[in-house]
Amino acid sequence: MKLKYLIILFVVPLMAFSSLHKYYVSITQVEYVPEKKSLQLISRIFIDDLEDVLQARYDENLVMAYKNEDKQVDLYVEKYIRSKFGIKINGQEVPLNYIGKEYEDDIAIVYLEVENVKKISSIEITNSVLYDLYEEQQNIIRTKINSKNKSFILTRENDKAMLNYD
Repeated sequence: MKLKYLIILFVVPLMAFSSLHKYYVSITQVEYVPEKKSLQLISRIFIDDLEDVLQARYDENLVMAYKNEDKQVDLYVEKYIRSKFGIKINGQEVPLNYIGKEYEDDIAIVYLEVENVKKISSIEITNSVLYDLYEEQQNIIRTKINSKNKSFILTRENDKAMLNYD
C-alpha cells in the first residue's frame, strides 16, 4: 500500500511537468524535380507558433484563420518566410518564389519554389524560421535531390546546411 502512495507522490507530479513542455519544430521537404527544372519546398509550421511570430513582428491583432482571413496575413507570411529562408544552388543564391499557404489541422503548410534549376551539384539551405521567438526551435529539413534522400536538423546555433551531390 505504501508503494502505491509513493508512486503517486513522485511519479504523477513528474508526468504533469512533462505535459507542460512544448516542442518547437518545423519540417521542410525539399525536392528537385528535373523534368520541371524546379526545386520545390513544402514547409510545415505550427499555426500558433507562426501566428505568434507574425503578431510580434508585424501586427499584434493578426489572426490566422481558415475562413475570412485578412489578405494581410498572406503578405506577412510571405515577408517573414522570405526573411528566414535562403537557398544557394551551386554556390549561387537563387530567388525563392512564394506560391502560397494552406492550413491542415493545426499546421500551416507553406509552398515555395525555385525555378530554372538545370542541375544541382551542391545546395546550401538556411532556415531560421521561429528562432527569433523560440530558443528551442528546431527546423528539420528532408531533401530528395538527384535521387538521394538526406535529412538534417537546424538549430539556432546552426541554421544552415551544405550538401554536395558530385
